[in-house]
Amino acid sequence: MNLTGLTIDAARSAVQERKTTTLALAEAHYVRIQNEDGQIGAYLTLCKERALEQADRIDRMAAEGKPLPLLGGVPVGIKDVMSTRGVRTTAGSKILGNYIPPYDCTAVARMEAAGAVVLGKTNCDEFAMGSSNENSAFHPVHNPRDLTRVPGGSSGGSAAAVAADMAVVALGSDTGGSIRQPASFCGVVGLMPTYGRVSRYGLIAFASSLDHIGPLAKTVKDVAIVLHAIAGRDPMDSTSADLPVPDYTTDLEKSVRGLRLGVAKEYFGEGLDDEVHHAVESAIDELKSLGCEVVPVSLPHTPYAIPTYYLIATAEASSNLARYDGVRYSYRASGVKTLSEMYRRSRDEGFGAEVKRRIMLGTYALSAGYYDAYYLKAQKVRTLLTRDFEEAFRKVDAIVTPTSPTAAFRLGEKSNDPLAMYLADIYTVTADLAGIPGISIPCGETQGKLPIGLQILGKHFDEATILRLAHAYERAA
Repeated sequence: MNLTGLTIDAARSAVQERKTTTLALAEAHYVRIQNEDGQIGAYLTLCKERALEQADRIDRMAAEGKPLPLLGGVPVGIKDVMSTRGVRTTAGSKILGNYIPPYDCTAVARMEAAGAVVLGKTNCDEFAMGSSNENSAFHPVHNPRDLTRVPGGSSGGSAAAVAADMAVVALGSDTGGSIRQPASFCGVVGLMPTYGRVSRYGLIAFASSLDHIGPLAKTVKDVAIVLHAIAGRDPMDSTSADLPVPDYTTDLEKSVRGLRLGVAKEYFGEGLDDEVHHAVESAIDELKSLGCEVVPVSLPHTPYAIPTYYLIATAEASSNLARYDGVRYSYRASGVKTLSEMYRRSRDEGFGAEVKRRIMLGTYALSAGYYDAYYLKAQKVRTLLTRDFEEAFRKVDAIVTPTSPTAAFRLGEKSNDPLAMYLADIYTVTADLAGIPGISIPCGETQGKLPIGLQILGKHFDEATILRLAHAYERAA
């Protein structure tokens, strides 16, 4: 049995039926990490002692014949923006290089309560700010499919860990596409739930009105299982929705015949790579052959999504990152003589170039005389973008688009061109701004064997429909 190539069901069943042990699964993944991660760089911190303690608990349950929980024995990776009690949590930044949280992120706690074995913390762009995972303060992540390419960002470490069989599933965060775009680049499945479906408690904030936690996995069923485990109301997060959490696997096998799929012309225009366009059109044809009806829709404010996002996200980042001042638990510069010098040097030395760029953009947008012209106007356009989706969803059940305009680009290719890097998120930021759910699934490859992703967007809290569509396509393709 290949212990590092299993799905959730296969891993859980193997432990339950005593064909293997959770300890053996965890050890096999650590061997895989030791052999492969030197050239990929997906992990920042491993927590083997914590993992083996959990493995022992699960193995004792199996030995006693008790039914295992939903994720019983499954090895997982956690993006390093989620707090883990007693395990270093850096957010990919020097300023938090030695931070050890005293508590667990709710999503992590729920994963472990469901039996998951946390192997370690995965690499990411600093404070989740990036589209290539080259902004980590420690080292970049390489795409397992082509080590000269980026894995996407900011959850590139989580996507790469799953793609390279260094975790069965992983948690990521998505603020402007940071789960879906790396899933597309690495050829795995990535789900961003509706804003409020999964608690953000314990997630190190980038942009609080945009941040989502979600799973990356090898199959649609696996992300459905993880979503069921982590979703639901959390009194520690006032933005988490007090709504019932369905069993997302129940309807996966239902026919998709008769579902109406929206195709927006705004997502198929200038800048879309020909190979990506062809693969996505072929995926839409496949869904049509399964009985779906394709309906043209318009999302007219889409061209304003990138500037709107980079005003709102940077403004919120400027506010959220003000707490890292060298006074309490973050990096503090040495040899300083005054308080103002400590603030200035600690932040200058602790933050990377991209984070500084976004803090300055956000601070400017919020400053006196510019708030109405930039931030307030961006919030009004955000409302228009949300209304575009609401209008479209009156006609259709889901919307299908490319996940990214291109396949994975080369490391360093866009590092000196921030605007080109920002435009890599052009098809994903709209869903974050509107708060709707989205999933990326593999839908083909380029001639160079690089994965291409199909994005399916759904109505608020209707993850079940996009999961059913994604699963139907996955089986057919």
